[in-house]
Amino acid sequence: MKSIKVIISTLIVGITATVYAQQDPQYTQYMYNHSVINPAYVGTLEDLTIYGQYRAQWIGLDGAPQTANFSVSGPLGNKGVSGGISFVNDRIGAMNDNTIFLDLGYTINLNYEYKLAFGLKGQLNILDVDYTKLDIYHTEDPMLRENINNKFTPNIGVGLMVYSDRSYFGISAPSLLSTYRYNDNEAITKMKKEVHMFVTGGYVFDIGSDVFFKPAFLMKAVQGAPLQVDLTANFLFSEKYTAGIAYRWDAAISGLVGFQVTDNLMIGYSYDADTTSLQRFNSGSHEVFMKFTLFNRDKTKVMTTRFF
Repeated sequence: MKSIKVIISTLIVGITATVYAQQDPQYTQYMYNHSVINPAYVGTLEDLTIYGQYRAQWIGLDGAPQTANFSVSGPLGNKGVSGGISFVNDRIGAMNDNTIFLDLGYTINLNYEYKLAFGLKGQLNILDVDYTKLDIYHTEDPMLRENINNKFTPNIGVGLMVYSDRSYFGISAPSLLSTYRYNDNEAITKMKKEVHMFVTGGYVFDIGSDVFFKPAFLMKAVQGAPLQVDLTANFLFSEKYTAGIAYRWDAAISGLVGFQVTDNLMIGYSYDADTTSLQRFNSGSHEVFMKFTLFNRDKTKVMTTRFF
């Protein structure tokens, strides 16, 4: 079992670092910070929001993905304009991928209930790949002889989100451009990042006795990878405690919990149990987040008007 585990770990980090038909980092608790995938989300925010998240995937497999993100977003004046800045660090085996995002959102009223937010995303990606961290058996392969050091790649993204106090629907492409990464001599194409498309949605049902049902979904499409579908069912109790389950189609089943510590601060945790053949070789994935909201002076509680 141990030798098989080592082989699988090597395949994960080796294939990811050399082929890199890369997918953006995935999150189980995406519904609490859509700005990572949809720049229009910043247009839905009425208050300054600080968000931090960490995900450790496939615990027990060496070189498995680890992702951290941090963002600050909120309104820019009173003209329907919002902005945000985010930082994402994604580590997989020999690869260390850092990205800085700048989001700009604009919101208009559709009617008394629904609003439409537009979003633009600018990003700068900095990639490092250190092949000395891999157990390389075919060192004559030119793709594996030279590292990738601080390769800067810009990109742009767009998104839309229609929302109300109780519902949302979004569509986005956070990276519109397919990008190529080369070795230091600019001679060999080592990696390619494909365009990702996301569709998200959710609704809040008041089922009585201070209990709310919050179903949500996410679909992600990228060339060279199967369509990813996430289905989530959360329950909110007394506007303070959240518990739910999620299913990532043909990939994982998850449990989620959250706690509104104060009117300003929410924390959450999720655990993913793998449903693929990899489940024999890892003990699941862990994800934690913290969300802090700095209210306008005329606001008192986030949960009375904010469900996502």
